[in-house]
Amino acid sequence: MSTSTARPRPARAGRPAARPVGRAAGRAAGRPAAARAPQGGRAPAAALPLAAALPLAAAGGLAAFCAFPGTGAWPLAPAGVAALVLAVAGRRVLPAALVGFVFGLALCVPLLSWAGVYIGPVAWLPLSAAEALFSALVAALAAVVLRAPGGPLVRSLAVGAVWAGVEALQARFPFGGFGWTRIAFSQADAPTLGLAALGGAPLVSAAVAAAGALGAHAVIALHRRRARSAAALAAGAVAAVGAGLLVPAPTAAQAGSLEVAAVQGDVPRAGLDFNAQRRAVLDNHVDGTLRLAEEVAAGQRAAPALVVWPENASDIDPLRNADAAAQVERAAAAAGAPLLLGAVLRSEDPGEPDGVRLTNTSLLWQAGVGPVAAYDKRDVAPFAEYIPHRALFRAITSAVDLRPVDFDAGTQVGVVDAAGARLGVLICFEVVADDLAADAVDAGAQLLVVQTNNATFGYTDESVQQLAMSRLRAVEHGRAVVHASTVGVSSLITPDGTALQRTALFEPALLQEQLPLRTSSTVADRLRRAGVPVEGVLVVLGAGAVLAGALAGRRARA
Repeated sequence: MSTSTARPRPARAGRPAARPVGRAAGRAAGRPAAARAPQGGRAPAAALPLAAALPLAAAGGLAAFCAFPGTGAWPLAPAGVAALVLAVAGRRVLPAALVGFVFGLALCVPLLSWAGVYIGPVAWLPLSAAEALFSALVAALAAVVLRAPGGPLVRSLAVGAVWAGVEALQARFPFGGFGWTRIAFSQADAPTLGLAALGGAPLVSAAVAAAGALGAHAVIALHRRRARSAAALAAGAVAAVGAGLLVPAPTAAQAGSLEVAAVQGDVPRAGLDFNAQRRAVLDNHVDGTLRLAEEVAAGQRAAPALVVWPENASDIDPLRNADAAAQVERAAAAAGAPLLLGAVLRSEDPGEPDGVRLTNTSLLWQAGVGPVAAYDKRDVAPFAEYIPHRALFRAITSAVDLRPVDFDAGTQVGVVDAAGARLGVLICFEVVADDLAADAVDAGAQLLVVQTNNATFGYTDESVQQLAMSRLRAVEHGRAVVHASTVGVSSLITPDGTALQRTALFEPALLQEQLPLRTSSTVADRLRRAGVPVEGVLVVLGAGAVLAGALAGRRARA
């Protein structure tokens, strides 16, 4: 038996001796290595040139802005997300963050323009830039999860989870958070609103973002001439948006109903000098209530069981000023019903830095008795009701002195018993925060009341943006909502989010409706009480997708 030594097999003519691997394989395929498909499926696309990605992201941000109330073209929300996904697909983290920041500026600068109506860009532009940083974070994480194992459906769901997770951070940080630009708040007229009953604003945002990501994948598939895949992905996007239509939204009364009247008294003029007009504003709301009483006496409307005045209806403290108290008493007596009014209470307190304690309070006033219950606003707004790090920010702008005395935050859940009903009370921007409405419902609220003052934002879309939040809260908790503003837009909302009546801006108005009192819990409320909040689940899923995408990207680069 003979032995022989193995010899290398000669390469064939026109063929390389060895198959290129690693980065060489990416170059041989005519695309960068970062765009190669990770294990488990093809990558969405090679990265667009930055010169194309930045304008695309800006267009996406503007589209998302147009989805919010004012323009109200809600389908543009998933379209805007789709543009952002296309702009960051295949891109590394830092360039993706830059693309996301451009998207965020295009969304936030016009959306938050109301913040600069009377103060100017010193508040508006820094706020917009700070909010845009969260869009940058979304984009950076989306670029990572788009490399995760799994097909377009899995990656799109991951984008939705990441979007909701970043919004969870945005709603809490810094200074307690400011979630005004959450994509869920653009969906008050969309089918996705129904999803709020299953998972609140986080699930609505996740669905919109997932639909946008599916749409982006459909565009990529179409570009690759994979028509059937593109059609399937587009159908998935439509399904994500339309799923809310399948969620029941009951509106029937379960604990009786309440005849509620809301008074929009208006102010003499819009602007930052609202406090200088405080006696005129109080008189306007008294006059509106007297007119309500006259119409009841004339048989033109039913007698209300509860009358609601908005935030700041009495900025003269009726607990310390006898004249203000007399006017409030006069209105309550004429209405023949408890009066829930927004007031600023002032008390001397040597323990406070300025020796004064201010609270933004909702007072329940009973004719012949006076105040019988109160709720102090828990979530006071930074830079509006208090100035964090005052010395630091005074060095930047003297505008901080427009708020010379800080408001104190309340500590009790916003529930008030009135007219045989349990009311959940939110004051102004508190409607933005998920937990405050949830706390009130958990404490037995059968009806929600949102008292707000939009006088300092002029004829902007701030008021309708805020109204959309009240409509989402109605669906999230299955409760009717009384949304009362000093200047509009005020509304009475059914538990399915329908605005039965709406007022115009800067016009005195009366609203009245018999609203259902409800006691049942939505799925979102039951899950939260069971210790399985949908937002928390989405955060965990998003974090897992980011980890999987990071590992896949690392393997691809190895």
